[in-house]
Amino acid sequence: MTVSTTLTAIPDVQRIRGLEMPWNRVFQSTPEPAGAARALWPWYPQEFLAECVETVPEAGDMLTIVLRRIDGAPLAFRSGQYLNIAFPVDGPDAEPVNRSYSISSAPTQPWTFAITVKREEGGRVSQWVHENVRPGMVLDMLGPVGAFHLPDMDRRARYLFLAAGAGVTPLMSMIRTIHSLPGRADVVMLYHGAEPGAFAFSRELEHLASVDSRIKVYYSLGDRSVTGTWQGMVGRLTAQMIDEVVPDANGRQVYACGPEGYLDVATDFLSKVGVDDTSIHMESFSGSRATRLEYRDEVAFAGEIAEEIAAAQDEAHEPEPVTAALDLYQIAAGTEAKADDGTAEHYETGDVLAAEPTASAETPAEPSSFETVGEGSLNMSFLRSGLNVRIDPGEEILAAAKQAGIRIGANCQEGMCGSCKIVKLSGDVDMHHQGGIRAREIEAGKFLPCCSTAQTDLVLDA
Repeated sequence: MTVSTTLTAIPDVQRIRGLEMPWNRVFQSTPEPAGAARALWPWYPQEFLAECVETVPEAGDMLTIVLRRIDGAPLAFRSGQYLNIAFPVDGPDAEPVNRSYSISSAPTQPWTFAITVKREEGGRVSQWVHENVRPGMVLDMLGPVGAFHLPDMDRRARYLFLAAGAGVTPLMSMIRTIHSLPGRADVVMLYHGAEPGAFAFSRELEHLASVDSRIKVYYSLGDRSVTGTWQGMVGRLTAQMIDEVVPDANGRQVYACGPEGYLDVATDFLSKVGVDDTSIHMESFSGSRATRLEYRDEVAFAGEIAEEIAAAQDEAHEPEPVTAALDLYQIAAGTEAKADDGTAEHYETGDVLAAEPTASAETPAEPSSFETVGEGSLNMSFLRSGLNVRIDPGEEILAAAKQAGIRIGANCQEGMCGSCKIVKLSGDVDMHHQGGIRAREIEAGKFLPCCSTAQTDLVLDA
């Protein structure tokens, strides 16, 4: 008897176009979505208590701390954002020490969330966290915070992740998120570490790369000598190294995280391989004084918003999405800063700077008193920033605003992701978007400055 076996090729996986975060479905549903769905909108930071439920040692002397909110609510956040946490380093009766840590878990599993902390010699908080945080401990938190995150929707979804040391933590949230969602994506991670055994999450990254054809991971040991059976790359980041792992780097959105020196080098080499600076998103785990002050402003602003939302909830009012809460994710388009001890910590915020005053219905700003910059036949008044910007009718609003120093977050800059969305209080614009804004949002006065030009004088809530 002859047995015949026919091998059938496995068909290519068919995926929906692009990558879309699950809360986008909520946005597109009804004007009044269900309460459970609303809870998962990553709109604004809150102050809340969270309990440690698990600790997981990681390579590179890092520790993952898995947490859950005491109130039982999910933590809604965007992958790449961070939490500001009060640690009782000097005992329960002393003033806590505030540090911020990137969330390393994915927002697609929001009932628990995780931070990952690298222990550093001389690191006051990181040492304490490794020695004292255990299941059952309750910590006071503020968040989520930060504009370093994946877009809510990306039709192309082609990324390059550059990680150095503990800078892998927010990128780990991003790569876990992409793996958990359907959609076409193309992700390349280039991960620099100090020694072969110091790459945190390396086993998980290798697994993800083996089961998900959308993900590729490369490792490099920098300029350190190599012993044993190391099979990864060797050498510091160079333009040639970037071109080797991603010949099409100039068509990707780049997310880079690590020490400030690493990011400075990355910026230079990315430019050499043709990546436009509008496609580069960075978060620093060290920084200059100016960067630290920028970070402190961001956390202070988050705290104000959390208090504002809490007060509204105490009065039994539902928070409106078109408020300063939403605008939190439209600030800090530049670099954020983390601790000078090299850990995955932001700078201490015990002496947080006060946020700049903003326009409100109670104390309306008077544009005629604002400083005016730029040249053009039309005027844009930015109420929150307190600045008038002159612009010509054919000039893109986002470019003019950024040149004047107005802080508006932006990712795709093609009208697709919606991250630059702001409110137009008066005037007319000509907008050519690609799905990044809904009809009801336009009716409510929102628009995308990245793909809009001014038709008349404008008054903007930014």
